[in-house]
Amino acid sequence: MDIAGDTPGLAESYWMDSTEPTSYPTLADDLQVDVAVVGGGIAGLSTAWELVRAGRSVAVLEAGRIAAGVTGYTTAKLSALHTLVYAGIRSAQGAEAARLYATSQQQAIEHVARTADELAIDCELEQLPAYTYVESAEQVQRIQDEAEAAAAAGLPASFVTGTGLPFPVAGAVRLERQAQFHPRRYLLGLAEAIVEGGGAIYERTRVLDLDEGRPCRLTTEHGLAVTAADVVVTTHFPVFDRALLFARLVPHRELVVAAPIPADQDPGGMYITQADNTRSVRTAPYTDGRRLLIVTGESFTPGAGGVGDRYGRLTAWARERFGVKEIAYRWAAQDNRTTDQIPYVGRLHSAAEHAYVATGFGGWGMSNGVMSGLLLAALITGEPAPWAGLYDPRRLHPLREAAPMLKAQAKVAGHFVGDRLRSHADSVDDIAAGAGAVVRVRGERCAVYRDQAGTPHAVSATCTHLGCIVAFNDAERTWECPCHGSRFAVDGSVIQGPAQRPLQPRSL
Repeated sequence: MDIAGDTPGLAESYWMDSTEPTSYPTLADDLQVDVAVVGGGIAGLSTAWELVRAGRSVAVLEAGRIAAGVTGYTTAKLSALHTLVYAGIRSAQGAEAARLYATSQQQAIEHVARTADELAIDCELEQLPAYTYVESAEQVQRIQDEAEAAAAAGLPASFVTGTGLPFPVAGAVRLERQAQFHPRRYLLGLAEAIVEGGGAIYERTRVLDLDEGRPCRLTTEHGLAVTAADVVVTTHFPVFDRALLFARLVPHRELVVAAPIPADQDPGGMYITQADNTRSVRTAPYTDGRRLLIVTGESFTPGAGGVGDRYGRLTAWARERFGVKEIAYRWAAQDNRTTDQIPYVGRLHSAAEHAYVATGFGGWGMSNGVMSGLLLAALITGEPAPWAGLYDPRRLHPLREAAPMLKAQAKVAGHFVGDRLRSHADSVDDIAAGAGAVVRVRGERCAVYRDQAGTPHAVSATCTHLGCIVAFNDAERTWECPCHGSRFAVDGSVIQGPAQRPLQPRSL
């Protein structure tokens, strides 16, 4: 990740920087397995591990490197307290739905602890309480309602007014028996166990097509075929969209800054508030007996721009609230929200018999990724799955989802049409070194980046997913699609889907 400007700190995730890179082979021949898992993040690897344990032959197919995409840039909270979700679920879908959500999330957290112990994975797992807090007295009733709803759903939740934060709060939901961990260390250990158990992992193996026959057939970018009785798609945003999920997923991106603090200043828990455009706090073990304070926030739509300024606001908040001086790391995370705030985990579409998907984790990918592995393995092996209906991607609640779906698609339509009516710069000459902009060149919209040496580099500005116009991320030096969140390097190569094909080079 390359983050420009004068924002302090190493431009990398701490999880990535503190672990060795992987080097699993690229698929070199056609392959036949019981289950093919497309995507090597926490959902994909968790699913693969559960299926290997169940005696299935499994292959994980990852376009890049495992645990190095969304999962490598998470904040790694293992929490069932997802801001204010329980009051919302109970109101919209009833008390039983809230109970199923709570049970499935808490089970996932406990499963990580058991698995790490069983496989002897040193992933720095720490059991701590989680908090959702507010500083405004006007918001306290919402917090009290959430505490009551979470407790009614079976979680050890309570309303409190005191926390370990170095500033006062008006009220908070406190949830016991939650956890935080090092996600890369956990998943790299899980990957080793998958291979030792007879599974296979292939990196640098991008899948382009899925034929849902019997067996299913996947085709890679190099023309190789993988046949499998079942296929699981865990690529963050599904690369095969056969249930119109793109119309029901809203991408969002958040920034992260991390700074060392003395151990005696550790707030002793995991915290989040929806105020100030989201502020999330946790710590991790660090060097010399210190803790690494990890602060997340500044939620925005990919392609919205002004990312450098957002980093500045997040850094200022961390310094003001925690007195930090040295920013050691900075990175960004991305996820998708569903229109009813519950992930899509299950069969890919209404006619699917052997194709499955996990997506829409809404910023809570750690517990939801593990939950997805357990649920998908149960569906494939025919085991009972009590919460399968709650997460089923084929569900549709027209009355509850109509407004958010229309809002999401109106935003996409606005970008699709509006971004075609303007250029982001009048000419290539207007683009400064280290910056990028969309410019009309001989009537075509080109995404032009000028490197630090002053040389411009141009690619097509049309996203290869569904044709929206990309925008430049000034802090990370990437091209981003505001419609569905695809991200591209300045040379046009795909960083993050759902796009599968690069932006093509253009001459100036």
